[in-house]
Amino acid sequence: MTTCDVLAGICVALFAGVWADRLRRRPIMIAADIGRAAIIGSIPLAAWFGALHIAHLYVAAFLAGILTTFFDVAYQAYLPTLIDKEQLMEGNSKLTASESVAEFGSFSLAGWLVQLVTPPGAMAVDALSFLFSAASLLSIRTPETLPASVDERRSVRTEIVEGMGALWHDARLRAIAGSRVAFSAGGGMFGAVILLFVTRDLGFSPGAQGVIYGIGGLTSLAGASAADWLRRRVGAGWAMMGGLACGGLGMLFIAAAPRTTAIAATALVAQQLISDPGWTVYVINQTSMRQTIAPEGVLGRVTAAEHFGGLVAMLVASIVAGIVADTAGARFVLMLAACCMFAAAFIIFRSSVRTADDQPTTD
Repeated sequence: MTTCDVLAGICVALFAGVWADRLRRRPIMIAADIGRAAIIGSIPLAAWFGALHIAHLYVAAFLAGILTTFFDVAYQAYLPTLIDKEQLMEGNSKLTASESVAEFGSFSLAGWLVQLVTPPGAMAVDALSFLFSAASLLSIRTPETLPASVDERRSVRTEIVEGMGALWHDARLRAIAGSRVAFSAGGGMFGAVILLFVTRDLGFSPGAQGVIYGIGGLTSLAGASAADWLRRRVGAGWAMMGGLACGGLGMLFIAAAPRTTAIAATALVAQQLISDPGWTVYVINQTSMRQTIAPEGVLGRVTAAEHFGGLVAMLVASIVAGIVADTAGARFVLMLAACCMFAAAFIIFRSSVRTADDQPTTD
């Protein structure tokens, strides 16, 4: 199912970038939300009628993955049309802060929802959340201009190549994309084994995991609040490197966790306290720098090209993680995931991003 989701993004990411540069971004996001609500909502509906099969889940994951990719690419290209570049860092920090609050609530609630109202009931709640997102987007009143007229458009292939070229020929964008690839590879490995490792090897119930993972929402909120402060103190490059290093260190805590419940719980909480704010600081600075550097006319395609590379890395890494976990165990996979985070930090260290600071101050 994870492969279906990621593979869908790989198939359409570059096309989504062209759409985001050709069309208004808000309608793309609203349509994606409504589509995902229908797709996710079909799962509990089929379950309640006794007609749910694994093939349905595969198709739903693939279709939802397509729409999520269109939403994510348009989302990151939409913000610079609403606010000035001087406000991007603050805007991304506030958006991430709201996501962190949602993460805290959803993770804390999800495990108990699964136990109390069954998995289909939890999926129904998930479907409704997309409708709430669409309604929120509809409430935005700031007018959005059409990025390009029909006469200015070229072939899709030409525009995709143009976006990838814009990313490759700027050393800073290239380094940011390289770090994103390594970061996504680590995330793919981590995501492939973490739930099974915590459930089967460490023995935690879904409810207990939800509470622990919810802590990450609070610490991510702290990271979002500190992201701009750190950038102003040490620079965007060092803030990104520090965030990635913290992410890797937190993974090592989980890899070292014994089956003893109290110690294992401490290790899991430590990971939430260290990794989640670190990743948040990295993502906010990385996103803001890309939005500032990339020209407005190709921002959607540059974002899509980076997204595409990250998804490919995540897919390959998750497959490798499954193979390695079968032979060397999940703990070893978690250590490899941590190494990917450290590699992402090293890519930033070796580039001009380390000393660059293209984010205007919000002071």
